[in-house]
Amino acid sequence: MEHLSDTTWRFIHHFGEMGSRWGISRTVGQIYALLYISHVPLNADDITYLLSFSRSNVSMGLKELQSWRLLRSEYRAGDRREYFKAPEDVWEIFRTLADERRRREVEPTLSVLRECLLDPKNTPEDEHFHKRMQEMYDLISMANEWFIDIQKLSAEDLTSLMHLGAQAKKLLHAKNRLLSFAGLTKEEVSE
Repeated sequence: MEHLSDTTWRFIHHFGEMGSRWGISRTVGQIYALLYISHVPLNADDITYLLSFSRSNVSMGLKELQSWRLLRSEYRAGDRREYFKAPEDVWEIFRTLADERRRREVEPTLSVLRECLLDPKNTPEDEHFHKRMQEMYDLISMANEWFIDIQKLSAEDLTSLMHLGAQAKKLLHAKNRLLSFAGLTKEEVSE
């Protein structure tokens, strides 16, 4: 890549702005956008040149992206430089991002909630606090377990699930009608 088109710049700029809203720096977002759209792996010098960033910013950005497991690196015969590329499969990128966020954000939150739930309940305020912490723990734990299950689905199944959208509500209503017809409750089926 010798230069970047206006369209490419618009995408890279926007991705950097969105990255800053997602908890990564604008620079890291722009580096990732460049690597995502590049048809060839790029080295740090290429990225520095194309984005007009300092070499140190590029190096730090690449290290951060590697810590998120969002880059593949390779070496070429006769060249000491490391070349980087983003995974081709967008579902792999989505899974990696979601798994890293779960590991960095959800699991620590569940740990704190578990610790809070171990505290004694001596007063009505403690009881109220415990009840609220339990509700939060149950919700986040259920969402975490659901996400772990979702991670196991194929890309085709994930696509189908996402296209299902509001149709899922109809399926749940149909399931409840079948349970009712069979004389079963949701709780009996869950057990």
